[in-house]
Amino acid sequence: MPSALVTLDMLPSIEVELKNAVDSSNIPALADFHNMMAYHMGWEGEGAGPGATGKRIRPLLVLLTCAAAGGQWQHALPASAAVELLHNFSLIHDDIEDNSPLRRGRSTVWVKWGIPQAINTGDAMLTLAHLTILRLADHINPIIALEAVRILQQTCLELTKGQYLDISYENRSDLALDDYWPMISGKTGALISACTHLGALTAQADRVIQAAYRMFGYNLGLAFQTLDDLLGIWGNAANTGKSAQSDLVSGKKSLPVLYGLGQNKAFAQRWREGPILPGEVESVARLLEQEGARDYTQETAACLTDKALGALEVARPTGPAGDELYTLANQLLKRQV
Repeated sequence: MPSALVTLDMLPSIEVELKNAVDSSNIPALADFHNMMAYHMGWEGEGAGPGATGKRIRPLLVLLTCAAAGGQWQHALPASAAVELLHNFSLIHDDIEDNSPLRRGRSTVWVKWGIPQAINTGDAMLTLAHLTILRLADHINPIIALEAVRILQQTCLELTKGQYLDISYENRSDLALDDYWPMISGKTGALISACTHLGALTAQADRVIQAAYRMFGYNLGLAFQTLDDLLGIWGNAANTGKSAQSDLVSGKKSLPVLYGLGQNKAFAQRWREGPILPGEVESVARLLEQEGARDYTQETAACLTDKALGALEVARPTGPAGDELYTLANQLLKRQV
């Protein structure tokens, strides 16, 4: 991920803002409650550190967009922390709903403390996100800060819609390609779009520029997820850091899978016969590729990438932050298979 000077200045400030938000719940009687959140954020417990915190891409997008749109990125720190807290709330709940035992190589919150406490921890993180974004009013016009609160609330709703669709798709056999886009628009597009929109809003850019940044983020999110689906089947584990078996074995209704089901050929026949076993992954992935799913997914990702970068050009980002915004987008959109 980016390591240029502007980003290096931003990352420690993001971490301070996040810790201040989480520490607001840290009183002696609630020490364990605070520890659950701090553990999930990657600050405490076994394996704590950069590998456990994640790359903080979403808050970076907020701050880089704010600066590139002509604003003072320090003023956008409450918004950057809010979107990261919102993201982490969704991860805690996703881990429960997906029955996932690990997150970034460590036991998930529900595994360590049980499902009831994990749900409560996620709820607290969601509440902290809403409280944190209110602090924008300390730096910018309260009317603009109120609009930022509305954007965050709407994003929460879109996230839950996307998660509803994702869960409901698990047991459906009638899905088509058109069903894919509402799901990832909610699960991925909405939050990335909110990041760039909030950054431009905090910079008090005009509505045309805000709209361009919003569309940049939206298409960036869709392209990122489409590439993730590609890597989930054909990715090199050494490059991606995850097993290429996971998506086929788990039965994920990803874009290449839905494309293959729509072809109604050998892949679809095998899929209908039951779960894909680990030993079959290579041959099933080859079937998908032969039926055109890999090419289709790559072409779709390329089209969305063009839309994202085209919207960014319309936004006319400026200065070193603008350069780093392009760099970050290209790193996210050109991951190695």
